[in-house]
Amino acid sequence: MSGKVCGNVAAILLAAGKSRRMGLCKQLLPLGKGTVIGRCLDTLVAAGVDDVVVVISEEGHEVAETIRAYPVRVVINPDHGGDMASSVRAGRDAITDEATGVIVSLCDFPLVSMGTIISLIAGHGVSPGSIIIPCHGERRGHPLLFPREILDELATGMILRDLVRRDPNRIQLLDVDDPGVLIDMDTPEDYQRICGMLQPA
Repeated sequence: MSGKVCGNVAAILLAAGKSRRMGLCKQLLPLGKGTVIGRCLDTLVAAGVDDVVVVISEEGHEVAETIRAYPVRVVINPDHGGDMASSVRAGRDAITDEATGVIVSLCDFPLVSMGTIISLIAGHGVSPGSIIIPCHGERRGHPLLFPREILDELATGMILRDLVRRDPNRIQLLDVDDPGVLIDMDTPEDYQRICGMLQPA
């Protein structure tokens, strides 16, 4: 069942990382009943995001094959060894013109809930000109939602933090009852901890 609240919000799922600290491709690690990237996509799709662009690296053929059944588009970050911002630009350029807001989602945060995505979409409907940042326990987390026109400001040489810091008046903090917005997965220890959190009591 879709939790769709309003349209015009697309999502970029960043899956081009080299997973150097993990030691193997984190996107394809088993998690729950599927994979890390599958869980991220299931959440976005279940929340009603119709336009999802997944950004992979030039070596990401196995990632693309794994998600072939999902209703998403896959683009390659042409900047070999590029940073996260270069992947965001690659995804942004592939999003449809109808999108007024863009959720920038990371495979590093696979426990983000569907409810958080729905709340971000609803927040965009109320405040379409704001960068919306989810917070849990007064700590800022991920994913962020950017108005399309603000994301268009992300020029070569800039990072997402530059957009956030450019004008504090266009930031809106969104309190969510979702610790998943803070749970990053970079190392094997992080992965084991996340797997443990999903185990039935």
